[in-house]
Formats: sequence, structure tokens, C-alpha cells
Amino acid sequence: MSTQRKTAAWPLTWIYGVLIVYASLYPFDNWRVQGIAPWAFLTAPLPRYWTGFDVLSNVLGYAPFGFLLALAVHRTQRRSSAIALATLAAAVLSLLMESLQMFLPVRVPSNVDAALNIAGAWGGAVLARSLEWVGLIDRWSRFRDRWFVPDASDALVLLAVWPLALLFPAPVSFGLGQVLERLEAALAHGLEGSLWIEWLPLREVELQPLLPVSEMLCAAIGLLLPCLLAFGVVRQWRQRLIAALWVLVSGFGFSALSAALTYGPAHAWGWVGQEVLVGLGVAAVGMLLLSFCAARVCWVLALAALVWQLALLNNASADAYFSLTLQTWEQGQFIRFHGLIQWLGWLWPYALLVYLVRHLSASGQSQNV
Repeated sequence: MSTQRKTAAWPLTWIYGVLIVYASLYPFDNWRVQGIAPWAFLTAPLPRYWTGFDVLSNVLGYAPFGFLLALAVHRTQRRSSAIALATLAAAVLSLLMESLQMFLPVRVPSNVDAALNIAGAWGGAVLARSLEWVGLIDRWSRFRDRWFVPDASDALVLLAVWPLALLFPAPVSFGLGQVLERLEAALAHGLEGSLWIEWLPLREVELQPLLPVSEMLCAAIGLLLPCLLAFGVVRQWRQRLIAALWVLVSGFGFSALSAALTYGPAHAWGWVGQEVLVGLGVAAVGMLLLSFCAARVCWVLALAALVWQLALLNNASADAYFSLTLQTWEQGQFIRFHGLIQWLGWLWPYALLVYLVRHLSASGQSQNV
């Protein structure tokens, strides 16, 4: 009989699988049929030209998928062959993606890419199994039991994804989820020339950039949100302080990495202006005071702060300088990478919103029973 255990590895595996699909089929347009079998790439001659980056990206791109899937299988089905299942699943996914690339004019399917993807997934699965053999997985389980409440898997997934979401440049530091302006533009472009364009509501007043005080509030709230989320699943007060420190370090570290990738290493800290520093101070004081609050109080405050931040961000426009930044990512060397991180930055606040509403509703119903 298999040992069932809820683990954050399963949702992380699904999330990473979706990201692989996005990266493999981007930009999702100009699909066509060439009259060639989708699996013809398997017997095609080996490509003449390849770079070390191509090899590394194909191997490392699938390694986390194999690692997470093997870890998930091991923690929920201990008698299953985690390495074989993870490698087989990665092989099916990779072959499917390469086959679909036959219908995309800007993508070139390759048997070498598929082999490297499978090798990367196998290496990731072997690494996960090796960590289990040396006892590190069991140590993590004991660490998690000491630090977090039993039903913390979904929150841990959100906390793990948050630093990655910061890698894509945002108009406001730590201000994730500002999507309304680009959504309206995309909708207008999609409906252009159709009868439905007349039904699209028009704004009476153009969106304006945020005022400095609003930028400060958004930065402070952006740092507080993952902290309050962690406060709801961390057991002890001292552990809450360490979690708050992790939020600050990872938030500033990944934001600096984003700036370094966008503008160059010399400008890694150029985004830290007066508004960000004041927001940091407000967030630090809030973290200290709220560390004494009950978990439900922290989540209620997180829900209110999240709605406030989203309202501020989506009723403001990005400035022209930020638009130039987007062109650096969308037309330059980050063209495939930017989409993955951009979607994380867009969707993370709304995933947090769903999580908070669902858990607060569930806890409220349990208290009424």
C-alpha cells in the first residue's frame, strides 16, 4: 500500500510543465501545415550548428521538471520507480513539444533537443533520488514539520514562485499584477476590424502614472504580502522573523538580478530610489508588528492589502521609460525567457487572492460548525 502525503512538489511540477509548454511553443502564432509528418524530426540529420548555450538550455530546462516529478512521486508513491516515471513523462512531453513545433514557422524541432531534454530530466530525477538516498529529503520533511503547519503546501508553492515573479521588470518595485492596461490594449488589437470593437468600453480619462506616495505604498505592500502569507503557515514567532528576513533578502536580491539582466550589472541597484527605501521601512515595521498577530488576522490583512495594491496598480499606467524596458526583454535575448517570468509576475497576486479567499472561507465555515 502506497504512502500518501501532500507535497508542494506536485503543484510545482504542474507549474513548471506549463512553463515548458509556453517556452516550447512561444509565440503561438502563424500555425501552418507543411505536409511533413510531425515526427519526421526524429530521423532528420543532426544539426550542423549548435552552441553551448543551446545544449545547456535544453538540459537545464528539463532538469527541474525531472527533479520535481521524481520528488513528487517518491513522496506520494514510495514504491514507484520515481526515476523511470519522471524520465518517461519528460520524454513524452519533450517529443510532443518538438512535434508541435513542426507547425510553427519560427521554431525548429530537433532530435538533439529532444535527447538533451530527456537527459536533463533524467539527471534531475537522479539528483532527487540521490538526495533521498542520503537522507536529505527526510531532513527536509522534519524541518517542514517543525516550521510549518500540516496544510502549508499551497502557501509554500506561492512563496517559492514569488522571487521568480520579480525577475520580470515591473513598473513599480514589488508591484506585481499590473495587467489591466496591457489587457485592454491586447483586447482592442484582437477586436480591431470586427463588429465587437464597438462594444469595447473606452476610458473617459487616460491612465496616469502613480504618484510617489502610491509607489511607496505599493512597494511596502508588495513586500508585506509574501510575509503575511508566510505568517499564516509558520508555527513560532522566531520563525516568523526569519521568514520576514527571507522575504526582504530574496525580494531585493531577485529585483537586483532583474535590473542587472535588463540594464547591466552596473545598474543592479539603480531601481532603489527614495520611494523603495521608504516602502522598505514601512514594510519592516509592519512585519515586526504583525508578527505577533494570529494567522487568520494576517491573512485578512493580506487580503485587504492585496486588493488595495491591485486597485492602485491597475488604475495607473506604466511610464514611457518602462515601455522601453519591455522592448529590451521582448525583442532581445530574453524573448523566450521573458514570457515565462512575465506570466508569473502577472498571475501571482491573483493566485494569492484565490488562496486567501478560499482558506479564509474554509476557516470561517469550520469556526461556525
